[in-house]
Amino acid sequence: MDLKSEQKTILVAPLNWGLGHATRCIPIIKALLENNYIPIIASDGIALALLEKEFPNIQTLELPSYQIEYAKKGQNFKWKLLKNSLRTLKAVRQEKKITENWIEKYAIDGIISDNRMGVFNKKVPSVYITHQLNVLTGNTTWITSKIHQYVMNKYTECWVPDHPGNLNLTGKLGHIDNVNPKIKHIGPVSRLQKKLLPKKYDLLVILSGPEPQRGLLETHLKKEIVRFEGNVIFIEGNVESEQKIVVKGNVTYYNFMNSTALEQAFNESEMVLCRSGYTTIMDLAILRKKAFFIPTPGQYEQEYLAKKLKKEGLAPYSNQNDFRLDNIKEIHNYKGLPRLDSKIDWTNLFQVFEK
Repeated sequence: MDLKSEQKTILVAPLNWGLGHATRCIPIIKALLENNYIPIIASDGIALALLEKEFPNIQTLELPSYQIEYAKKGQNFKWKLLKNSLRTLKAVRQEKKITENWIEKYAIDGIISDNRMGVFNKKVPSVYITHQLNVLTGNTTWITSKIHQYVMNKYTECWVPDHPGNLNLTGKLGHIDNVNPKIKHIGPVSRLQKKLLPKKYDLLVILSGPEPQRGLLETHLKKEIVRFEGNVIFIEGNVESEQKIVVKGNVTYYNFMNSTALEQAFNESEMVLCRSGYTTIMDLAILRKKAFFIPTPGQYEQEYLAKKLKKEGLAPYSNQNDFRLDNIKEIHNYKGLPRLDSKIDWTNLFQVFEK
């Protein structure tokens, strides 16, 4: 029997909101390949560009942009998202129509959507990936969480990349009191693995997230980092057509890195300075690296995670405007992220596409 005829095609669609949704889909795409599935990647912007570099031989498709933009001032974050909501809803409606057409055109047998609310269809098993069962938005958390849970319940299953018990990374973000059989806590997902390599850098700085906040932090940190006495590797988070490397004194700047190079850089670095995005936190837990966090101003999720980890004595953080280089020394007073089992039974999870 022709093995090719038995393969099923799975559409993998991460949200283009920074790079975290795209990067945590990398191990999922690899697992699909290892389990004899044919993945098709769909996204937009830098998320799509990154995955095209990671998987040059996999078919990619472009989805409409949610046009997510951050405010220059953190207190305006929620208002900015509200202003963008009509464009986001329009993109979601377009996604639904496009997905329905793609199912026929590309003979798609299943869907894995990482927070793309319109990439869903009742004709095929559809999986939704999120670490935000509760969506924190201040005094509107109750309604944003209800809306997100309503969207999530339309899917066949919802995969939460965290552990189900008390020893977890997301806290109230990824855990709800009500029992929902669709929810599966699959454990932390990371494209990176721990390796024992000689130390090359005293500090790794890695930036991510939508503009203008990514660029504002880059400008701020480049002014501060010149006073650092050790060796620094600084990854700007700009996914461009070609990799650029600039060395200035003790700091080596990269515009971006692929997964292989990034894994090596992390393992060669003593400590990390970064956003408190959940994908980064999962990476650090797998790599067992100590970190200092600077949450994106006004983003409730990142602020909550940074405060949670500090309260648990795992990692320090600072507000973006208040951060000064001397704050880095606080890392040594914290335990670092907990060592968590990262082995995921992908074969069992993918049974959703065999029903």
